[in-house]
Amino acid sequence: MKTKKTQEKNKSVFEKLRKTDKKGCEYWSAKELAKLLDYPEYSLFLKVIDKAKAACINADQDTGIHFKDFSTIKSVGDDLQRNNGDIKLSRYGCYLAIQNGDPDLKPVALGQAYFARQTRLQELTQLQQHKKIKIVKERRLFLREELARRNLQLAGAARKSGITKPSDFAFFQNHGYRGLYGGLDVKAIREIRHLDSHENILDHMDTTELAANLYRITQTTEKLRNDNVKDIVDANSIHFAVGLKARKAIEDTGNALPENMPVVENIYLAEKKDKELKTTKKTVKKNGSVAES
Repeated sequence: MKTKKTQEKNKSVFEKLRKTDKKGCEYWSAKELAKLLDYPEYSLFLKVIDKAKAACINADQDTGIHFKDFSTIKSVGDDLQRNNGDIKLSRYGCYLAIQNGDPDLKPVALGQAYFARQTRLQELTQLQQHKKIKIVKERRLFLREELARRNLQLAGAARKSGITKPSDFAFFQNHGYRGLYGGLDVKAIREIRHLDSHENILDHMDTTELAANLYRITQTTEKLRNDNVKDIVDANSIHFAVGLKARKAIEDTGNALPENMPVVENIYLAEKKDKELKTTKKTVKKNGSVAES
């Protein structure tokens, strides 16, 4: 385990200059940074700051956030005040200052290399996060499609139990939901989640909730088949009991109960957006600009 001394020693020179104000916001002193970068005169570094501010404006960023004057004296001319006063630089402000610095100065070149490494590390971190998000999305889509397939099998087992009318099947499905959702049926679940009457509640479930419902459906199907159930009342009771067992298992683990699980974006709408985004990116890459729709 690294000690505080070791961690401090491994810090870059740039990070060692980092300060924190009363509000807990990090900043760097422009004067200290000028010395670190080997500028013989602070006035020369202020010209670099001017370039950095211009780059900040071109990037549609607020210079007031990234370049703050320490001094508040106004009785002296603006130029004299600026030359004598220090400037608080944000991390982004430092980055712009170093990128606009003189690369012939060795510390500036090292600073540019440092920020290039930091940018690459950030890119790799974002790529890793993107991959994780992609895996979660794929898992959710798999579970949703598996649920659709398993629901067809449940409908087949229910028909053999005497459930043939659509109204009877809806009543049968509600027994399973009531067992799993603490007495709530499909309509009640939709209402507490502020979903429209035409929206399928399964389309707005995250992976954990989808998995709980997959368990409810598959176990009910097996139970109806294995027990060769031929009675509608018995089928409804079995579905409710299986839902209740799934709920009890979730309760025992101390995890959030199904009715309290998060409501997420419609899975098929999210998938459509992803495909449209990929198509747009391919078009941009191929043509160098977004094609007109």
